[in-house]
Amino acid sequence: MSLTPLNAISPIDGRYRSKVNELAPYFSEEALIKYRVLVEIEYFIALCEIPLPQLKDVDTNLFDDLRAIYKNFSTEDALAIKKIESVTNHDVKAVEYFIKEKFDALGLSKFKEFIHFGLTSQDINNTAIPLSIKEAIDVVYIPEYTLVLNKLKTLAKDWAGVSMLARTHGQPASPTRLGKEIEVFVVRLEEQLKLLSAVPHAAKFGGATGNFNAHHVAYPTIDWKTFGDKFVEEKLGLYHSFPTTQIEHYDHMAAMFDALKRINTIIIDLDRDIWTYVSMDYFKQKIKAGEVGSSAMPHKVNPIDFENSEGNLGIANAIFEHLSAKLPISRLQRDLTDSTVLRNVGVPLGHTLIGFKSTLKGLDKLLLNEPKFAEDLENNWAVVAEAIQTILRREAYPNPYEALKGLTRTNSKINKESISNFIDTLEVSDAIKQELKNISPSNYTGI
Repeated sequence: MSLTPLNAISPIDGRYRSKVNELAPYFSEEALIKYRVLVEIEYFIALCEIPLPQLKDVDTNLFDDLRAIYKNFSTEDALAIKKIESVTNHDVKAVEYFIKEKFDALGLSKFKEFIHFGLTSQDINNTAIPLSIKEAIDVVYIPEYTLVLNKLKTLAKDWAGVSMLARTHGQPASPTRLGKEIEVFVVRLEEQLKLLSAVPHAAKFGGATGNFNAHHVAYPTIDWKTFGDKFVEEKLGLYHSFPTTQIEHYDHMAAMFDALKRINTIIIDLDRDIWTYVSMDYFKQKIKAGEVGSSAMPHKVNPIDFENSEGNLGIANAIFEHLSAKLPISRLQRDLTDSTVLRNVGVPLGHTLIGFKSTLKGLDKLLLNEPKFAEDLENNWAVVAEAIQTILRREAYPNPYEALKGLTRTNSKINKESISNFIDTLEVSDAIKQELKNISPSNYTGI
């Protein structure tokens, strides 16, 4: 049975495949193999550039041909490597044998034992995987994140003047402005992006147990630590972790997953707030011809995009949590648990991408229902009590808080008229009374 969106086990490869196609070049099995080939090829070229004595005769004009092996990497190439792996039962060794065949075709047979020279599998995996993550973040994640952020910035600006009743503990509170409440999310997301961007994409590169043992015994006069720094940081654009055990310690990667999780948590917070505003009738939603909101209730237009986002970001965060908690832990110099876990890095990023797209879709469908904002403000004149008692405090009026508490906690209706009548009873100047009467729920919104 061939894999299709209908028989895929994971929804990110099934129902939602079209929303995460951009991640396939970074997190599919074929992508992982390609990145391994890239690292092996670039490593061989770096050895030639030292040059090792045995590689000084390699024709540098062939470097472009060598790089073409990974630049033109195809599904057929990946299948060829998987076929080799079916015999070797070792994925990285299969990559080495595949490249050796390419060397034979390029007339480089006498140099092919310097493919994977002195390395262990994790020197390849712990450079290939961070590189794929880095490029996926730069090419796919950041642009999608930016779309959401820019949409929120636009809404914050468009709604800057919309007065809104705030709610703390679910109860009416000092009024705010809708644009400002959206701006809160803008600032939160911008600050977390700075933290995410500050986390290095770290790679391990140092031989079997991280000490360049094989390199040093073969060429004791070469500064292999400097070579490793240059290879990882200048050629691959990653951060060289040193010293390490056989594997990268993943502390930086864990920090990145935690940062991604915090960003998702902020979007979940946004999703729930907008969902609540829709339920309060603050927003209507654009209707698409042919769409059905409920199988039983024809009138319904559900806020499904925000619900879809919340669900997917929640799944993503659960996996990010496991990745950041598990990866930095390895028994002694290494165990294999990191290998199987790392194969799932694309899963939470896939669910994150789905979440971002759903939030953006939901935001694009919102229609402001300004009369409802005005109605809620008009029905909650009690919220200006804070303003009145604060001005009375300024004027040294006796017990202002208690006076307003007595007014606003009665069962009688608090409205513009009752507030005005209360102000008239105060023993303050006419100018102060007018100042107090000028306050309304719609203009008491702060800075």
